[in-house]
Amino acid sequence: MRTQNKTNGPGGKSRIALAFQERFADEASFIKTWFENPVATGAVSPSGRFLSRAMARYVNAASEGPVVELGPGTGPVTQALLERGVDPYRLVLVEYDLAFCGLLERRFPGVRVVQGDAYNLSKTLAGILDGPAAAVVSSLPLLNRPEPDRIALLADAFGMLGPDGVFVQFTYGMVSPMPRRRAQTVSFTAEASQPVWLNLPPARVWCYRPASAPLPPKASAAQRLVRNIKKHTNRVRDEILETRDQLGTRIRLAKDRVRIDIAGHGTRVRDEVRGNPALEIIRKFNERRER
Repeated sequence: MRTQNKTNGPGGKSRIALAFQERFADEASFIKTWFENPVATGAVSPSGRFLSRAMARYVNAASEGPVVELGPGTGPVTQALLERGVDPYRLVLVEYDLAFCGLLERRFPGVRVVQGDAYNLSKTLAGILDGPAAAVVSSLPLLNRPEPDRIALLADAFGMLGPDGVFVQFTYGMVSPMPRRRAQTVSFTAEASQPVWLNLPPARVWCYRPASAPLPPKASAAQRLVRNIKKHTNRVRDEILETRDQLGTRIRLAKDRVRIDIAGHGTRVRDEVRGNPALEIIRKFNERRER
């Protein structure tokens, strides 16, 4: 008796095939939404896995308070936050597009999805948060908005954060998406990640804190060593996962080529049999014997 492949999902499709199908569906949703409203959507593709993980690493899963995500789209950063250990009931997703809201509710049970304008955050989240937020994680296309809108958003977010809260934002640009000028109405400190080269296109993550927020204590030599080990371990893990995905794709393409070659070879053999009277007699004899 043939046993069922445990890697198969609904309809007999492998998990890899389902993952590719889901990814293509997300890409199609993003492209459709971008065509309908390119300024609000900003990107024509959802954030990649490595960029999403880089953003999630700035969120302390052990901290208290809700984690607010702005512009989650199809949920790649949401997934990274959950994998980091953030409880789904702490996540509050602010999404403007109704279709994406429905998708997020189906994909992430227990996560709270709020349909509304992230650039009017205080009004959108009025009466929803049950305490100061631990973090605000944004995938909004900030560079599509004028500087006053960006600063107003940051000020709004800072007003919701707890003492150790952070505002996390990614950008494809080389400079801070939040303008840093001397005559700034909002004072903040900014920390930038190394470029996430494995994302297409490469991106960078920025972490903002109110200037009045207490600085983290200076790490000891042992703490710095542990931090560096964790950073390099995460990088190696990401490279291994990327290599695994690339190998999986190459194996799948190789299998497809083999199936095409076999199918073509079978067609050629059948044509040769039909063109040869002796082989045709043997083929018909075998068919009758099988019956």
